[in-house]
Amino acid sequence: MLQSKGLRGYHPLWHASESEAAIHTKGDAMSGKEILLKAIRNEPTPRPAWVPFVGVHGGKIIGATAADYLQSSELIVRGLNRAAELYQPDGLPIVFDLQLEAEVLGCAMRWADDTPPSVASHPLADTQDDAMPPFDPAGGRFPVVLDATRQLRKSLGDRIALYGLITGPFTLGLHLLGTHIFLEMFSNPDRVKRVLDYCAEVGRRTADLYIDQGVDIVAVVDPMTSQISPDHFATFVTEPVNALFDHIRQRGAHSSLFVCGNATRNLELMCNTHCDNVSIDENIDLAELRTHADTHDKSFGGNLKLTTVLLLGSTADAQRDAIRCIDTGGQRGFILAPGCDLPYATPEANLQAVAAIVHDEYKRQVARTLAPVEQVFEDVALPDYARERKVIIDIITLDSASCAPCQYMVDSVVRAANAMGEKVLVREHKITTQSGLGHMAKLGVGQIPTICIDGQVAFPSIIPDMTTLTEAIIERIEAKSEEK
Repeated sequence: MLQSKGLRGYHPLWHASESEAAIHTKGDAMSGKEILLKAIRNEPTPRPAWVPFVGVHGGKIIGATAADYLQSSELIVRGLNRAAELYQPDGLPIVFDLQLEAEVLGCAMRWADDTPPSVASHPLADTQDDAMPPFDPAGGRFPVVLDATRQLRKSLGDRIALYGLITGPFTLGLHLLGTHIFLEMFSNPDRVKRVLDYCAEVGRRTADLYIDQGVDIVAVVDPMTSQISPDHFATFVTEPVNALFDHIRQRGAHSSLFVCGNATRNLELMCNTHCDNVSIDENIDLAELRTHADTHDKSFGGNLKLTTVLLLGSTADAQRDAIRCIDTGGQRGFILAPGCDLPYATPEANLQAVAAIVHDEYKRQVARTLAPVEQVFEDVALPDYARERKVIIDIITLDSASCAPCQYMVDSVVRAANAMGEKVLVREHKITTQSGLGHMAKLGVGQIPTICIDGQVAFPSIIPDMTTLTEAIIERIEAKSEEK
């Protein structure tokens, strides 16, 4: 018998949840795919559902660069089949690349060996023309990705749920408009809405491409929504993403809203959209997400620490963090996952340690006894900002080459600093390195990306408009001049 649910909780393929006791008796017989689909339907599961978001890391484990990997269906298939062997996942994304649609729409790409490409140009940035660039899925790398999807459906699809990741409307809109989008949200909101409506239409067409090849879950990945207020989320994002989620549901697939960055202020609105699942990263409190998700009958996912633990930590660190997430998430509607695309160089042993925790209750019990080890970063020294001739702007990022909010924050700071000539020094500290983690700790930064001005946190996890940023820098330049 079908349960009666409202629009946000309803899925035409859902059946009434079994009792938790009954589902545990079936645990050994269930495939990873079945466990994950139960989790995404917000049902009890016999163990935690586990999705390592293997993107360019798939290239690393088969000895290929990120650039080669993302342009070859053969390498993508090899990488994900290898990831399935190593990490015993319940679900995997085909690719984690938020530039696929942008590339087809005319954005130039900047390629790297260990990250996905980044957007290097914005077709709508310097024009008020409302003619949108055409979207032709026969172009770009979509044929490569869809060929990989067909092959993976055959090799993994019976036992592992496949994710098709699409770029969310706001992030894709920013790729097209550049950081002008933040100004135009005030000066020309109707144009921004038209652009985002078009981006949602591109999303629907991309979702169809994946669903036609048999993916189980379509995740709308929209990290740039972490940079806007709840009012702007409601005004510009809610309607286009709901159109996307309604379309995915009509096609018989499940959906997820995946936002990295500190989107805490938007959690309520995110959980009130028409998606089946909301997933977040370490910037957001997992318990708070669980509260919102429970209120809206949503499943939820996250929030393994991406760099401090999975990339740069030990296997014990990985197990401690996994059990933190598992104990907070519980065993109804929770999907254990990192908060974003796994860094290329993530050690296989750390992910295997998480997989062991997922699949073994005894190892979960042992992990609860492991004491944390505090890092002191003795080799990282901050400058004496007061004595420095220049104003120093430290930007703490995941990596501006691969993280869209980080990229656009760094671009904004560099543009503002360039206008000041020799008075300002800009430094990016990527927390994919020990040095970056040390600067994050010693500057007292709790969220990424964050702008610090002369050693003081100025803009935590928010990209300020150019006027506000410029005024903050000028204020510090003038203060430093007076101090001398």
